[in-house]
Amino acid sequence: MPTPLAHDDPVTLGPYRLVARLGSGGMGTVYMARGVGGRTVALKTVHARIATDPGIRTRFRLEVDAARVIGDRFGARVVDADPFAETPWLATEFVLGPALDEAVLGAGPLPERSVRALGAALCSALDQLHRSDVVHRDLKPSNILLTAYGPKVIDFGIARAIGDDRLTRTGASVGTPAFMSPEQASGQEHGAAGDVFALAGVLVFAATGRAPFGSGQPADLLYRVRYAEADLRGVPAALVPLFDRCLAKEPEKRPCLAELAAQLHDGSGEFAEQLPDAVLAEIGRRAADVWRTVPQRLPAPAAEEGATEVTSVSGPSRRGLLAVSGALAASAAAGGVWWYRGRGRATTPAAKAPPQTRNLDPLWQYGGQDLDVLGWGLVVPYQADGSIWLPLNATAERLTPTTGRSQGQVRVTANWWQMAVQDGQLYLLGDDPARPGESVSIDSWNGGTDAVRPTSAALTNATPTIVPNQLLCVLGDIAYVAVGHGQVPTDKGFLPAQTWTLRAADLGTGRTLWTQNLPQRSSGSRRLHFVAAKVVGERLVTLQATAETQTHVVVRDIRSGAVLWDMPYNVSEPDAIRGELAVDETYLYLGGSQLRALRLSDGALGWATAAGQIYGPPTPAKGVVYTVGSGIGLTAVDAATGKVLWTEATTEAAEAYTVWPPVVGTRYAYYRNGLQLRAVNLTGHRTVLTYRTAGKHFHAYPEARLVLAVDDDRLSAYPLR
Repeated sequence: MPTPLAHDDPVTLGPYRLVARLGSGGMGTVYMARGVGGRTVALKTVHARIATDPGIRTRFRLEVDAARVIGDRFGARVVDADPFAETPWLATEFVLGPALDEAVLGAGPLPERSVRALGAALCSALDQLHRSDVVHRDLKPSNILLTAYGPKVIDFGIARAIGDDRLTRTGASVGTPAFMSPEQASGQEHGAAGDVFALAGVLVFAATGRAPFGSGQPADLLYRVRYAEADLRGVPAALVPLFDRCLAKEPEKRPCLAELAAQLHDGSGEFAEQLPDAVLAEIGRRAADVWRTVPQRLPAPAAEEGATEVTSVSGPSRRGLLAVSGALAASAAAGGVWWYRGRGRATTPAAKAPPQTRNLDPLWQYGGQDLDVLGWGLVVPYQADGSIWLPLNATAERLTPTTGRSQGQVRVTANWWQMAVQDGQLYLLGDDPARPGESVSIDSWNGGTDAVRPTSAALTNATPTIVPNQLLCVLGDIAYVAVGHGQVPTDKGFLPAQTWTLRAADLGTGRTLWTQNLPQRSSGSRRLHFVAAKVVGERLVTLQATAETQTHVVVRDIRSGAVLWDMPYNVSEPDAIRGELAVDETYLYLGGSQLRALRLSDGALGWATAAGQIYGPPTPAKGVVYTVGSGIGLTAVDAATGKVLWTEATTEAAEAYTVWPPVVGTRYAYYRNGLQLRAVNLTGHRTVLTYRTAGKHFHAYPEARLVLAVDDDRLSAYPLR
């Protein structure tokens, strides 16, 4: 989606007048621009601060050459270029269509017919490159644009001639970890077979909304690409054997492009006929919007008194720049942030600037433990009884909020990995001492005795040692629980023979108030029944996984458990909606290709922002909905009307993290951008503090005035203001 020009962007480059920004990253910026005759182009530049590097210039010239090789049928046609200018630039046709990742996020995974047609067309595109002895090396959903006439492959920043290793360093992994080939992940030669591997990964994403080796930190992804089996759950059955061959670890075992194309599609019919209506509508909308875009420019930033505006941290080494020279916009949901590069700018007089406001360290960190111990996602830090609780399977670590030091571990009677808190009281699931192994108890923490004790509620016909049992929430004396009954699998996943129910239990009387059946899960599935849940008034609002690849908004009557309304929620990364539900007394707020407000009463659409901008999960606070927009950063929207109130004043939002809702304090809102946790002033709308972070999930602890960040092996604490 086009965004206004920055105050210091040039007015023109070559013969082109800049109109808007399309994206910006560590290596350069892509603009919407218009020529003398009014022709709209996408104009890519290299940042002036690195344009003097001979290696960067060489790569840019190779990118221009590769873009010309693929031609206008399978790529964006090169209109003009000047790689020797003081600021090198490349102008291509402005492609009227969304990137594949945007299309899947907005419309959901593509049907089999679309995946087949897309795959066959991309085989032809790659074949065009390979016949000219060029490999792409960075094929991923964000580098594939969908048009009514077929897909177009873009971004050849790290493409190179087959066998040419002059710009490759031994042992260096160059590309996007989630879609690398094993040989590329090892820093070795990536040939035509490597592009086949990446293509299969792209098609798995198109069919399921997930990368074949999941998401997470780059090191984890690189390991899984090299050694783990691809996750093909949700791929149409007829395509599984073919994709399995394409994703073979050994390049020689993968099919060639001609064989792959022949097994995907016979080439008959128009490409548009194979696309879902929602994708075609988005293509049409973008075509119309091109002519409505008018030049806008942000004013020069004015710093908040007593603070320094910080837009980024210091840059990495030259090796790091070379490794990511083709990546202009990192996709957090598709594989994590791999690098970050930018600049800092102080606009406050030195005498007024605080001693340090950028790239600060956490207040404390607690590490050394695997915080995804059961493979169901990162643990949630719970706040109760004046402590922070980290559930670690059959134990929980109790931490002091001020220092992060452990106060010891608490052992319980069943797998303890998910809890609920109400009014500072901690609740969890356990093994009923009256019927061990046959009944699930609902327990509570007794701070006076430092022990867990059962409440009066016990759920019969429920197996306590089935790991995916979930305590969804507690309100008043009522607990809402999803429990399974039957055999306990050795791999801790689901079994088809298990029966699953959602129940409401009275903690005071011990009675089960109602029971509702839940769908079965396929063998070995690790997709929980519920992603999030919250009671609002007389309704239990949930995000429920109704099938392996389907998530629905399901709202129930708390008195009977009956479904009041049910609506599909297309989300490519379920982990991105595991945070606190964004809900108030009137609306449930959802991110995606639009920010939407659904009426709690009936699920009807209350309001929605304009389509085309990708928004992460939102956070409502005091009549305002805060969310992170892809490429634009923190955005504030009126909760009642959906009117955009303001967008963060920054030109460095290419790596805005849309996989988790922002944390909102009284003065600042916090979100991740690159390898920073940014504190954005709620009145000045600018970043005034940044902290180092590798966190994936961020939680507010208002009582201790902390933001808690969780990554794979540590919990970090930052000040909440």
